[in-house]
Amino acid sequence: MGTSIFIIDQERTFADALAVRLEAEDDVEVVVAVHREGAAPSLIVGRFADLVLLDADLPGDAAVDLCEELSARDEAPRVIMLSRGLDPGRIADSVRSGAAAWVSKGESLDHLLRVIRGVMAGEMWLPLAEMGAVFRSLLTVRGQPTESDQLLAALTPREREVLACLADGAGRREVAERLNLSANTVRTHLKNLMAKLGVHSTLEAVALTRPRSGQFVAVRDRG
Repeated sequence: MGTSIFIIDQERTFADALAVRLEAEDDVEVVVAVHREGAAPSLIVGRFADLVLLDADLPGDAAVDLCEELSARDEAPRVIMLSRGLDPGRIADSVRSGAAAWVSKGESLDHLLRVIRGVMAGEMWLPLAEMGAVFRSLLTVRGQPTESDQLLAALTPREREVLACLADGAGRREVAERLNLSANTVRTHLKNLMAKLGVHSTLEAVALTRPRSGQFVAVRDRG
């Protein structure tokens, strides 16, 4: 049986077209496409769907609130946010609420399918181009920042990108390929970021990215 998908989108034409295209895949089953905010009770979504494609552009905080509610359930469906924009703050809010991915509505169907299959395999997908800004937003919390937050905030955007790749399980060679850097440049970034964080290994550095929720922004953007 394929992955059952529930689409919640305020753009009826987009939702219907996406449902038709996804249904053509052998390993995907679209349970229902909903066109309006609030028209799909979260109980129904959680009961019948493995994965929810959720319109991140719903008015106000509706998308984040629904994602948080779904993610808190036992056997919760995975959630992929779909949006026409790339707002780092909204992406960060989605990650905090439990979303596993953020995908632009302008991406190809092939890209979306790669994300869906990756998310169902336990991966997280975020736009690499926005990763630095998303990382900074994730480190900005209400109240007093933790010691780990303060240390991570001292990293440069490129050092954060390197650290994000490491937390995603990438080795140094893959980090270099993913960020289009030389091996020597990656080595330099690693040396600098470990010095700033006061750690002696990449494992210790990665551990600092998981102080609050146990989640980390695993960045993949291969489309």
